[in-house]
Amino acid sequence: MVKDDQTVIEEFNGLVNMDSGELEDWLKEEDSAGAGWKKADETGETIGHESGRMIVEILKRNPSRDPEKYDEDDIPHMRKVVAYCKRHLAQEDKAKQDPESKSAKSLKNWGHNPQKA
Repeated sequence: MVKDDQTVIEEFNGLVNMDSGELEDWLKEEDSAGAGWKKADETGETIGHESGRMIVEILKRNPSRDPEKYDEDDIPHMRKVVAYCKRHLAQEDKAKQDPESKSAKSLKNWGHNPQKA
């Protein structure tokens, strides 16, 4: 069953615990670029790193995270972010225990810093 948009927005606002500046700074770090699956193109960028750039743009357009101010074009990516974060947080305790783990670094690419949770 597909979640309604309001639920996706609420969960996104709860799971993405980094602001646009924190996430943007993280994405510039070498550790960020090496965490996750590589895209199937020539860029070498990971899927999570690309996702992080998209999250930064969403948060810059709506820094207050007002549910009424998200664009309907944001919702599909917000849905992916929620699914990724929930799945990985349920499967991997290592992310909270070890901030240097690939799990923790990957979650940060998706806007969730497990050390803040």
